[in-house]
Amino acid sequence: MKTTQIPLFQAVGEVQITYKRNNIIIPSEPITTPEAAYRAFKQIFDPETIEHREFMYALYLNRRNEAVGYAQISAGGLSGTLCDPKIVFQFALKLNASGIILAHNHPSGNLKPSRADKSITQKIKEGGKLLDIQLLDHIVITSGCYTSVGN
Repeated sequence: MKTTQIPLFQAVGEVQITYKRNNIIIPSEPITTPEAAYRAFKQIFDPETIEHREFMYALYLNRRNEAVGYAQISAGGLSGTLCDPKIVFQFALKLNASGIILAHNHPSGNLKPSRADKSITQKIKEGGKLLDIQLLDHIVITSGCYTSVGN
């Protein structure tokens, strides 16, 4: 009879939190309106690509609705990008965020939220309830304006 040894240990990775400073300056006042969120995201989105590819970003806020960090959630093509809620919440948990504002651009210039936009908004909102992290808004932006998908 042949026996198989079961390993008692396995290698695992260490989780680290890093902040990378860059040239993006977000207003220090609380972000409490879609207009204030749009102003913040205009600093984050690259003006050279906003009309060419779709991107999803998340802005993470503390209890005072002050920005504590942001992350690119996804980069897509001309007509869409995927948003994985697990990625959104990974960053939120690492930052000890209390609130999230999502934003993605529509290269077409069409501000009307799609069915997928509304669906992911609801999914993030419901997931946030379990973690006590509120989705404060989800906005669609273009190079010149924005609309709120709602929350």
